[in-house]
Amino acid sequence: MAKHKASTGDNNLEHIEETLTRAELFIEKHQKNLLYGGLALLILVGGYFAYKYWYRLPLEEEAQSQMFVAVQSFEKDSLQTALNGDGTNLGLLEVADRYSGTAAGNLASYYAGVAYLHLGQYEDAISYLEKFSGHGLIGKALAIGNIGDAYSELGSLDKAVAYYKKAAGANANQMTSPRFLVKAGVVYEKLEDYKSALAVYQQLQKDYPTTTEGRDAEKYITRVQVKMEQR
Repeated sequence: MAKHKASTGDNNLEHIEETLTRAELFIEKHQKNLLYGGLALLILVGGYFAYKYWYRLPLEEEAQSQMFVAVQSFEKDSLQTALNGDGTNLGLLEVADRYSGTAAGNLASYYAGVAYLHLGQYEDAISYLEKFSGHGLIGKALAIGNIGDAYSELGSLDKAVAYYKKAAGANANQMTSPRFLVKAGVVYEKLEDYKSALAVYQQLQKDYPTTTEGRDAEKYITRVQVKMEQR
């Protein structure tokens, strides 16, 4: 029995030695490729960190700095100055273009879209709001809803209601979803699509009963039902 165990141990040892030998032969044969592969990996990893810390972060800080004065102008309702700059500081349009790959550049597109919306330049508003890649609970919903507002002002009610419904469903929440459901219902009423308006208001009542809009849902439902009876 002991002899059998020794033989098994010898076999295992031989197997390990054979495996190591094969590994050595593989490394010897492919050492140049392995070396280049290792160097490539080091370069790739090093390049990523260099890009992130020596280029991307400084660029992000620069974009935020450039955008600061434009946002101040926006908040003061100096919308043209906010969009185009004051001759010394960049405006939202240039920040959005020059720093398009940064979070600040992305946010500048949103501000520019809202500024154009308030100025009545609705097609420009849509163009910039569509560029905005929103993050967080309400950012994207607001952008989509504002596009709905722009289409509504342009008289494209079918597109407006589609964007309002999309905004209501984007990151559904108590703040923006009820607001855009109401807007969708109002547009459906303008289109005399009372069945769709009723469905939207019923959704508002069911999903958001404690919100300001939700507490008014019964009023909207009654209004639509009266219109349906009068047809």
